[in-house]
Amino acid sequence: MDDKSRVEDIMTRSVIVLSEEDNLCDITAGLDRYRFHHLPVVDGTKLVGMLSQRDMLRSTVAGVDASAVARNREVRYLEQTFVRDVMSTEVLTARKDELVSTVAERILRARVGALPVVDDAGTLLGIVTENDIVRLVAGHKLLDSV
Repeated sequence: MDDKSRVEDIMTRSVIVLSEEDNLCDITAGLDRYRFHHLPVVDGTKLVGMLSQRDMLRSTVAGVDASAVARNREVRYLEQTFVRDVMSTEVLTARKDELVSTVAERILRARVGALPVVDDAGTLLGIVTENDIVRLVAGHKLLDSV
């Protein structure tokens, strides 16, 4: 990996975001359909939290009981539970001018799959994921072998 690569070179700028008032029922289908694992939660443009698939799984019993009663209970729970109830509010972040290698170390140490990218005011600028970093490394290795 190029030691000079910056987060802004690999981050996703167009980010799907959630509001604290979104209910889980509305977002569950989107998480499954688009295969998002991490969604920033914003108030306006300011980052206030992060919702991960792990947060969702911890708050539900999905997959444990497939009975009709359990499915109905799950639907009611998802309709009555909001993002603010299950999101993480202590969120590690990245800055767009940071080295990718520094952010990769932070992701590994914290055992998270993504970091929102914010400016000094906490405004969400994008997101950088493990996959973004792997793509960068794989691209460099492919170029080196040619």
